[in-house]
Amino acid sequence: MADTRRVWTARRVIGAAAAVAALVAAAVVFGPTLWGFFSDGEKVRAWVDAQGPLAPVAMGSLVFAQVVIAVLPGEPVELAAGYLFGFWEGTAICLVGSLAATVAVTALVRCVGVRVVRAFFSQEQLDGVAWLRDSGRFELLLFVVFLIPGSPKDVLTYVAGLTDSAWWRIAAITTVGRVPSIVTSTLAAGFASEGNWGAAAVSIGAAVMLAAAGVCAYAAMRRRVAR
Repeated sequence: MADTRRVWTARRVIGAAAAVAALVAAAVVFGPTLWGFFSDGEKVRAWVDAQGPLAPVAMGSLVFAQVVIAVLPGEPVELAAGYLFGFWEGTAICLVGSLAATVAVTALVRCVGVRVVRAFFSQEQLDGVAWLRDSGRFELLLFVVFLIPGSPKDVLTYVAGLTDSAWWRIAAITTVGRVPSIVTSTLAAGFASEGNWGAAAVSIGAAVMLAAAGVCAYAAMRRRVAR
């Protein structure tokens, strides 16, 4: 039984390591192309729209990929979801995609360890969130930080996998915490798709102000907790 367990663990680690290697290789080979695609809302919308009946699945796949390949920008994808599918469906697609990606990232990190985190983030980025990871109130702080627009959600998704928190708790906390950021994007894009430019402009303005306030709040929280 012990030998079988060791073999299964070894296979799981090898499989996870292969997945990491594939992700890194894809990022190196296709990085510029992927960045150009994900940062261009028009290209994202055109590609998803071209998938016909599978468009919602395609949109969810892009959300999934953006969270897993954390260096890719997420805002254009969320805006495209709101524009193509409207507020409610676009928000649901983004939340489902990010939930699936968070579960995948957590499993990957726990199989491979900190090496996969370092494959995507610099030591400086990891040091920047060390105060949160090392806190005894990690889950509460993680939830608060995820609620703040403009906070480093991508790196925190990976770092959360290094903690002792249950995977399902991490998935629930990060998914609920993403709601404000996703809603501001899909709401603005949904208004734009309806031609309601006044409401879209107000939504975008509110999102910018929330993001600016969020950056300040995150910095203040970091200073306070790190003392």
